[in-house]
Amino acid sequence: MRKFLAWLALEQGQTASPDTAAYCKARARLRQEGLDCAGAQVVERVQTRPNAKRLWHGRHVKVVDGTGISMPDTPENQALYPQSKGQRRGCGFPLMKLVALFGLGTGVMLGLAKGAKTLSERFLFRTLWNLLDPGDVVLADRGFCDFASVFLLAQRGVDCVMRNHHRRTVGISQRKRLGKGDRLIQWHQSATRPKWIDQLAWRAMPDRLTLREIHFRVEIPGFRTEAVTVITTLLDPRAFPKNAFVELYRRRWLAELFLRDIKTTLGMDILRCKTPAMIHKELAMYQIAYNLIRALMLEAASRYDVPLERISFKGTVAGVRQWAPVMAGARVSPRRRRQFLNALLECLARDRLPDRPNRTEPRAVKRRPKNYQRLTRPRHTFKECPHRNHYKKPLS
Repeated sequence: MRKFLAWLALEQGQTASPDTAAYCKARARLRQEGLDCAGAQVVERVQTRPNAKRLWHGRHVKVVDGTGISMPDTPENQALYPQSKGQRRGCGFPLMKLVALFGLGTGVMLGLAKGAKTLSERFLFRTLWNLLDPGDVVLADRGFCDFASVFLLAQRGVDCVMRNHHRRTVGISQRKRLGKGDRLIQWHQSATRPKWIDQLAWRAMPDRLTLREIHFRVEIPGFRTEAVTVITTLLDPRAFPKNAFVELYRRRWLAELFLRDIKTTLGMDILRCKTPAMIHKELAMYQIAYNLIRALMLEAASRYDVPLERISFKGTVAGVRQWAPVMAGARVSPRRRRQFLNALLECLARDRLPDRPNRTEPRAVKRRPKNYQRLTRPRHTFKECPHRNHYKKPLS
């Protein structure tokens, strides 16, 4: 609104009301179907670009991961996305669980499933299966690895590369040893049916699945040695050697970085709307903005032959925020505008991230929070401690 008022005063010499009520009413009239359609068109345009076809052994890899976000504490949001049960009423915030599907080679968000915190990530992931094409490879962590998901995805022609849980040792028998840490196994169906599958579908599944189990140890100087076991439906050791899975699963961490980009850099970690309908529209707009930034990064990487991983997402966002107002306000010809866009792409390609393999990036915060008291009761009944140095003491 402030930007519009500045443009109106500069270009038209007029003023308008700074009240944002009309803007909020117009935003509420946006149709969710229209936003979803626009988001799908952005994804389709990006995915069909020649520079977006980055394959792994001739296959498209799509990586899935889950996360959580919060939103304003309103009765409408609490009804659909309730807060944690361990918090008192009026002391927490509504929580939403998200499952995102990304193209591993491009970082484009293909789909986003949302639900309450109590829903399973596997259940939410199933709502995104329509975005998977036959021949795709799904890359996921142990939270998505179960008998039913592997079988049903294989029925769709989709292969899986998922980390097996270290406690899942029962119901597995070896069929053939393919090499060191590489074997064919039979995975037996358990007696416990997942809640997201009905009884008839569960009984129609086979009793056993033939899978490939790959076990390797990650030994990097300065890091803790970790043993990783991967389950996959890609059984041919010649077409898909063991080392290929080691490198592929290591790239699964990119999904965490993609989520960091959209949650931290774009600010989706804490949403601002006060009703679920507007929350869903806000999520759709974040997804569109994220994919448009990714499209710009792909264009810069392709045009100037730079690895996509070396182009900073945060730097691209900062570049767009500074260059877009200049481009919008300049009265130039279309040819001059294309030259201006090319200069932006060159700027993004030249500002490369340093190549820092095996860099230690702990999940820790250096800056200390303010020494304020925690809100442990509803605001209208809460009594503040008058002395800051007493904040650390338990309150009666």
